Amino acid sequence: MTMKKSTPFSHIKFSCCTLLCCLVAFPTSNANEVKNKLQASIDRDAEESIEIAQTIWDLAELGYQEFESSKLLQQKAKEAGFTVETAVADIPTAFVASYGSGQPIIGILGEFDALPGLSQKVSQHREAHIKGGAGHACGHNLFAAGSWAAAKAIKEQIANGTLSGTIRFYGTPAEEGGAGKVYMARSGVFDDVDVMLHWHPAGFNDASPRSTNANKGAKFRFHGIPAHAALSPEKGRSALDAVEAMNFMANLMREHVPESSRIHYVITQGGEAPNVVPEFAEVFYYIRHPDFKTVQELFDRLVLTAQAAAMGTETKMDFEVINGSYNILPNTTLSQITYNNLVEVGGVTYNADEQKFAEELYTTLYKPDAKLGSQEQIRPFVPSAGRASSDVGDVSWQVPTAGLTTACLIPGSYLHTWQAVAAGGSSIAHKGMLNASKVLAMTAAELMQNPDLIAAAREEWEADRGEDFKYVPLLGDRDPPLDYRK
Repeated sequence: MTMKKSTPFSHIKFSCCTLLCCLVAFPTSNANEVKNKLQASIDRDAEESIEIAQTIWDLAELGYQEFESSKLLQQKAKEAGFTVETAVADIPTAFVASYGSGQPIIGILGEFDALPGLSQKVSQHREAHIKGGAGHACGHNLFAAGSWAAAKAIKEQIANGTLSGTIRFYGTPAEEGGAGKVYMARSGVFDDVDVMLHWHPAGFNDASPRSTNANKGAKFRFHGIPAHAALSPEKGRSALDAVEAMNFMANLMREHVPESSRIHYVITQGGEAPNVVPEFAEVFYYIRHPDFKTVQELFDRLVLTAQAAAMGTETKMDFEVINGSYNILPNTTLSQITYNNLVEVGGVTYNADEQKFAEELYTTLYKPDAKLGSQEQIRPFVPSAGRASSDVGDVSWQVPTAGLTTACLIPGSYLHTWQAVAAGGSSIAHKGMLNASKVLAMTAAELMQNPDLIAAAREEWEADRGEDFKYVPLLGDRDPPLDYRK
């Protein structure tokens, strides 16, 4: 296989069928037996896994505040015989649960933070579970429970001598804008891992190699001089004027950035009363692009607009980098293995009650791009580039990484919506979650039994990173922003 360093997908030269033959040996009867045992184990513990998912769904704790969710997962890991390292990377809710010894070391990521303002009941109508509360609109309650179920199933096969090596379950907080995994990556907790696996709830089933946008976010704060806006406006210097001037220049800047860039912002503070010249104002910006180097370049230009705004309004400016994550570096070798196991596990089939729930919820969607019934299908193996961002990106540049999505939401729906929260607390989501658990466990087992596959994945990964790559986090050396959601 010829590999180039120019793009993450430049090494993809073969059809799916050819990749299957070249990369993945047909499983032996022993391998099939192990996979059957893993699926049986996950089915046996399904009730417990669903209970964990529902408990975290109910808790709906925000980034870096997931104390009860993290505590629950750590408790389950200890009860299962894992060694648990707590408060890693100086993050109270981050942990690493390990079982086994020696190589290979296979890691599985688990997230558990919710989103503010999206509280929702398991209902086909917009009904807040807790008024003004948070909700798992990105399905991280499922992410956590499903990944844990996979790690536990692998642990059992290590314990009985069927598999050898080390399985690790990583409890990773604050994916939603808090960049928890970046701080963990910076601290070195992934350095000795051979392969990292992850998944994410969606409205479809897919395990194709997929990149994301890199992302960097910061809060720009302007400090002015207060004055009576009617009696003595000449005495004041408006911090809000500075924010608006910055926003104006940033919007002009959009014409002169690469087309695949994204720039978005919200004014988080703009003053208290119209008749008082605002002494303080703040705006929160995100910069995105498929390449992390370009993100840094665009961010540096954005800082210039803030400096110019402060100069022009005679205010003072400072900024705080809140988050920053690399684009995900896909690995076709690992993705093909994951995809084969997803095909083996299959999609999600609704019972009559679930079908009725899905049909009613489907009517609330805005321009759905998929039809009911597609949750039973597996999407073709096609490399793609996503527009969202994830702190899994930093992990993927430190260790060969692969992920998948399963149909936990109804087809055509989107994450970060109340419909996602509603579906995420239903039995529809639990079916998708358990499918993900099986795929993760089966993939981890296959890698443990075939060191040549790990070697091939690493060779591809090293070629795509390039010889001169050095990991430098986009968020610099700042401490984890443990209060960013308060």
